[in-house]
Amino acid sequence: MSSIDFILTRRSIRHYDKKDIPEDILNQVFEAGRNAPSAVNRQPIHFVIVNDEEAKKELSKGMFNRHIKGSPAVIVGCADVNSVLTGKWAIVDVAIAMQNMVIAAWTFGIGSCWIGDFNEKKVKKLLKIPDKWKVVALVTLGYPAEQPKQRKKKPVEELFSFNSF
Repeated sequence: MSSIDFILTRRSIRHYDKKDIPEDILNQVFEAGRNAPSAVNRQPIHFVIVNDEEAKKELSKGMFNRHIKGSPAVIVGCADVNSVLTGKWAIVDVAIAMQNMVIAAWTFGIGSCWIGDFNEKKVKKLLKIPDKWKVVALVTLGYPAEQPKQRKKKPVEELFSFNSF
């Protein structure tokens, strides 16, 4: 498949096979995140990879994130919003890096799901994340045990315009 095919076929996966992701593949996924662009190349990003079963159970105590406990791994994306010069862009930098990892994972047949349903204070305490870091999002990773269909998307004309809104 081409890069655009991987982007267009990726779906949010919430049910995973009970199969570990090989370390060499995880490392390639991490490389995709590490090589993401960031404002002034400051790289005000940090990722905590959670594969501990008890920690995943704790992270999955929300209404829309229960599938965390069934995933082999969770990436917790953190931003240094106080980074000199570029702190206001740190959240965007984390999101770009996480999307790179999501697409890279899909090229290996590894599904993912973005999660915004979390209690930041509890996540920071559980994972010992220092105060200066903001938890931006969580992304589950694993081999899909489902094949969700494409959801309806708005037409291009409704989402894009040239030169003015």
